[in-house]
Amino acid sequence: MATEPTRVVVAEDEAIIRMDLKELLQEEGYEVVADCGRGDDAWQKVQDLKPDLALLDIKMPGMDGIAVARKINQDHRCAVVLVTAFSQRELIDEAIDAGVHGYVVKPFERHDLVPAIEVALARQSAETRLIAEVANTQERLEARKVLDRAKGQLMDVHGLNEQDAFGFIQKTAMSSRQQMRAVADGILTGSITPSQTAAE
Repeated sequence: MATEPTRVVVAEDEAIIRMDLKELLQEEGYEVVADCGRGDDAWQKVQDLKPDLALLDIKMPGMDGIAVARKINQDHRCAVVLVTAFSQRELIDEAIDAGVHGYVVKPFERHDLVPAIEVALARQSAETRLIAEVANTQERLEARKVLDRAKGQLMDVHGLNEQDAFGFIQKTAMSSRQQMRAVADGILTGSITPSQTAAE
C-alpha cells in the first residue's frame, strides 16, 4: 500500500537557503505544503495546514523558531526540527525545553538533514501514541470504577450477587446496543433497573 508523503512546512528567513531546503526535501520525497520567512507566518501555516513536520530556522522576524516550536508542542501538533547556524549549548537546551524533536546546524548536508527528520517524526509518533494510551488508560480506569459502583448498587438495592449484577449489566448492554459504561451510568441514575428491564 502506498503511503502518503510526509507533509512539511519550511520556515527560513534567507530565501536562497529556503529554496535549497524546499528542493532537497522534494527530491527526498517529502511534500512541502508551505514555505515562509517569518516565525509568525510559520505558526499560522502549521495551524492551517496541519503538517507532519515543521522545519524551522531559529532566528526569524515575527517570532523565533524556538517560540514557534514551543507553541506547536503545547498541543503536539507536529514534529519540529530546528535548522540553524547557531550551536551554542544554551540554545540547544532551550530547544530541548521547547519540545524540539531534532536539531541541524548550518551549513548542513543532505545526509545530516534526512536522518534528523526521520528521527523527529519517529519521536513525534511515539509521543502521540503515548498520549493516546494515557488517555485510554484513564478512560478504562474511570469506566471500571463506574461499573463497580453500578454492580454495588445492584447488589445493595436489588439483592443481586456480584455475578448476577455483572451479568445484568452485560446483557442489558448487548440487548440495548449500548456500551457497558452507559448502562452502568443508567443504573447509578436509576433510569435502568432489573425490574424495569424484566417488565420490558
